[in-house]
Amino acid sequence: MKIDRMAMRMLCMVVALLGFLGLMGSVKMAYAKPWQILLDTDVNTDDLFALFYLLKQNRSEFNLKAITISANSWTDAGHAVNQIYDILYMMNRDDIPVGVGGDGGILDDGTILPNVGGYLPIIEQGMSTAGDCRYRQAIPVGAGGRRDTDTNYGLRRSFLPQGDRRYIPLHQPTAQQVMIDTISAGPTTVFLIGSHTNFALFLMTNPHLKKYIQHIYIMGGGVRSKDRCPNNSSTSCIPQQCADCGNLVDAYASNPYAEFNIFEDPFAAYQVFHSGIPITLVPLDATNTIPINEQFFMAFEQQQDTYEAQYCFQSLKSIHDTHSDNQFYMNFYMWDSFTAGVAVSIMRNADNFNGENEFAEMEYLNLTVVTSNKPYGIYDGSNPFFDGRAIPKFSLQKDGVHSGHVQTGLQDPFCFVPGSNKGKCKDGYTKEVTVSEGVRVLVAKKAKPNQDVQSPLNREFFKCFLDVLNLPQQSGRFNISRQFPYYRETLYMPDFTNRSLGKPVVFDMDMSAGDFLALTYLLKVPVEIIDLKGILVSGNGWANAATVDVIYDVLHMMGRDDILVGLGNINALGTPSLGCKYVNAIPLGSGGLLDSDTLYGLARTLPRSPRRYTADKSVKFGAPRNTDHPELRQPLAMEVWQSITRALNPNDKIMVLTNGPLTNLANIILSDKNASSVIQNVYVVGGHILDECDEKGSVFTVPSNKYAEFNMFLDPVAAKKVIESDLPITFIPLSAQRKVSSFESILKHLKLAGKTPEALFAYHLLSLMQELQQQHQAYHHMDIFLGEILGAVFLVDGPNLNLTMQKKPVSVLAGDTSKDGQTVINKKYGKFISLLNNFDREAYYRHLANLLGDRRQSAVIGSFDEQKKKWSIPPNET
Repeated sequence: MKIDRMAMRMLCMVVALLGFLGLMGSVKMAYAKPWQILLDTDVNTDDLFALFYLLKQNRSEFNLKAITISANSWTDAGHAVNQIYDILYMMNRDDIPVGVGGDGGILDDGTILPNVGGYLPIIEQGMSTAGDCRYRQAIPVGAGGRRDTDTNYGLRRSFLPQGDRRYIPLHQPTAQQVMIDTISAGPTTVFLIGSHTNFALFLMTNPHLKKYIQHIYIMGGGVRSKDRCPNNSSTSCIPQQCADCGNLVDAYASNPYAEFNIFEDPFAAYQVFHSGIPITLVPLDATNTIPINEQFFMAFEQQQDTYEAQYCFQSLKSIHDTHSDNQFYMNFYMWDSFTAGVAVSIMRNADNFNGENEFAEMEYLNLTVVTSNKPYGIYDGSNPFFDGRAIPKFSLQKDGVHSGHVQTGLQDPFCFVPGSNKGKCKDGYTKEVTVSEGVRVLVAKKAKPNQDVQSPLNREFFKCFLDVLNLPQQSGRFNISRQFPYYRETLYMPDFTNRSLGKPVVFDMDMSAGDFLALTYLLKVPVEIIDLKGILVSGNGWANAATVDVIYDVLHMMGRDDILVGLGNINALGTPSLGCKYVNAIPLGSGGLLDSDTLYGLARTLPRSPRRYTADKSVKFGAPRNTDHPELRQPLAMEVWQSITRALNPNDKIMVLTNGPLTNLANIILSDKNASSVIQNVYVVGGHILDECDEKGSVFTVPSNKYAEFNMFLDPVAAKKVIESDLPITFIPLSAQRKVSSFESILKHLKLAGKTPEALFAYHLLSLMQELQQQHQAYHHMDIFLGEILGAVFLVDGPNLNLTMQKKPVSVLAGDTSKDGQTVINKKYGKFISLLNNFDREAYYRHLANLLGDRRQSAVIGSFDEQKKKWSIPPNET
C-alpha cells in the first residue's frame, strides 16, 4: 500500500517528464501536432499561476502559442503587458506573441471596426477608449485591487528580470491581431481566464475562423455553488446559508449571482457560450472546493526549487500577509490554475468525451449567460443596445433576452430589494436553463480529493501543481538579481550638509508625460534655489497609481532617492471608492492610460530604482499586523505631507506646485488645520478662465462640457474647495499653457542644448509624442501635456520671463457634468486669484532647454542600459 501511494504521488511528475524522454508519442498522441493554446488573461495573480502551469508543460504536447490580455478587468493594460513580457523573458519564451488593446471602435449602427481594444465592455464600446466602468467598478482600484495586481503587490519589480520586449506605441500587437494570426494558422484551443470581451469581438468579426477553434476552456461563472459567503458577511455565516452563485464581494446587495470574469462583460460571455464551439467551464462550483489551505501554503513554502515556483509562492504570500480581514484561507482559491490543470488533463485524455480528468468531477449542463433582467422589452435608459433605437444594435431581438434592464453599476436602484441585503440583478449569471434556452456545456462540479490519503494535501491538483512548478525542465533562467553577475541595489542619497538650501517645494502630480518633464526640470534646479521636499501623487488622473514606480526611477536617475513620494486618493472627492466618475473621461488606450502608465514605452529605458511600490503593511500606520518588510511600505500622500511639515524650520514656508487634480491639496486643507500657516503659495497648473472669450477647454472626451480644463474637471469638488480656501493661489491657466504647446519650438531648443541624459530623455519623449500626434488620431491631444511644464518654470524663473499677471475673482463649478470643473469669473462671490496672462515664450523655451542640458546636478545613472553595464562588471572596476 505504501508503494502504491508513493507511485500515485509521482504520477503527475512522471507524465510531465515522459515527453522529455521521448516516450509521450508511444503513450498517447492522438494528434499529429501538439495542442496549440491561446490564453486570454486579465493578469491577476491567480492568472500568473495558470500561465506558469501552461509554460511548464511539455511543448511537444501542449504549446502555448499566444497570449492576449483582457484589458477591462483586474489589471491595467500597460502594466499587464510589460509583466507578461518579463515573465516570458524569464521563462525563455520570447517567441510567444502578446496582444493587448487596440484603438478600433464600434459604430452606432453596430459595425465593429478592426482592432477594438477590449478596454470597455461591448455594451459601452463606442469610437473611443474612454468610457464608463459599469461592470469594472466591482473591482477595487487600490489596495487588494488593480493597484496591487498591476504591481503584483510590488513583486513584479523586485523579482522579475527585464528583457528587450516592451510596450511600444503603435507597434504593440493588438489583442485582435494576435487572435487572428494565431487561430488562422490552424486548430487552436482557447483558454479564457478573464473577461470575454476580446474573444467575443473576435467571434463577431471573424465567423469564418471559428472552424479552427477546437475547444474553449473557461474559468468563470457560478451555476449551483452554495458554499461561499461574501467577504463582508457576518462571521456567523456558514456554508449553505449563502446559497448564491456569485463572488462579487462588494456587490452582494445588488447582484449576488455573478462571478467576476463573466460579470465584466456579460454580453461578450453570452456570445462565447452561444458560439457553437465546444466549451468546458470551471465555475465557482468547482473552485470553491479547492481553497488554499494552510497545509498547501506550508507545502508550497517548502517547495520552491525554480524561479517560477518562487515567484508564485511569494505572490501568494503577499496576498496572505496583506489580507485585510485575516481570513485568507476562506477567501483565496485555485481559480485559474485549477482550470488550467483540469483543461490539460482533459486534453491529455482527448478520446474521452465525458471530460474524464485527474482533478475534477464533471457533468454536462444546459447553460446560458444572463445579460439583462426581466421584464424584457423595457426601455429605461439602462440598455444602450435598445434605448432610443428603432433597430436594436447588432440586430438584437426586440423583447429578447438582451432587452431588459442592464445593471448600471453596483448602486443601481433597480437591483436593490427593499428590506433585504440581497440584490435581484442577475447580469453575468451563468444560469442553468432548458435545452432550448441554453447550450450544452461540460462543467466541473468539484475538485477531486488526493488519492494519497496520508498526504497533508487534500486535493489531487495541489500535489500536481507543486510538482509541475518545481520541475527542472522548461524552468526560469534567472530573476532580476541573477540576470546580471554583479547586480546590486544602490540608493543615491545626496549630501547637502554644507549647502544653503532654497525654498521648500512640494510637487503634486498625476504622472502625465508633462508632469514627468516638469519633475525632471525641478530636479535640475540648483538646490540653493528650491529644495524639492516631496512628491504627492494623484491616483485619479492621467496614470494609474502603480505608475508611481516611474517616479522612483526618475528620482533614482537624478540621484535623489532621498525625496519622499506619497500616494494620494484614487477617487475624486465625494465620489464612491468603487467607481470612475470624472477619471472615465481619460482614454484607457492609446494616448491615455496605456501610454501614461508606460511613459509612451520609454519608462523601461530608465534605470531601475531600488525603491518601488509595495503592498507591505505596518502596525505603526494602522495595519492589524506587520508584513515581513513594513519598512518598505508605500507612504500615503498625507503621511508625506505631515513628515515634511514636521521637519520644517520655524520660519520656513512651503511652495506647492500642483500639476493634476487638486484632490491631495483639498484633503490637506480638510485634514491639516495648520496648512495655511505653512503654505506660502499654491501654483495651480490648470483651469480655463471662462469669460467673454469662447475658447474651448481641454476635456475632449466629454462633448457636453466645452469649457473645462482636465485638472479641474478630474475633481471639481476638490478644485472648488482649494479655490475657496484662504490659501494664496496663482493659476497657470490653459490659455497660458497653450502659448508654449509647440513641439517644434521646444525640440528646436533641446536639440541645441547640452546632451545630458535627462535632456536626451526629454528630447526622445517629446519627439515620440510629436510623431504619434502626426501618425494617429488617438494622439491628437498630445500638445496639452507640453503646457504642464510651464508651472515649474514659472515657479523657478518667473521673474526672468517678462511676466504679465492679472487678478480676477474666480469660482469653480461642480455638480453638473456639462459644467464640472469650469472656472468662471464671479464678480460677486469669486475669490481673487493671480493669473498668468502672458510671458516671453522664447525666454521660456531657452531657459527650459538650457537647464535640462546643464551638466550640473545631472543624472548619476542615465539609463537601464547603463545600469546593465554596471551590473555586468565587478564593483571595483566601475
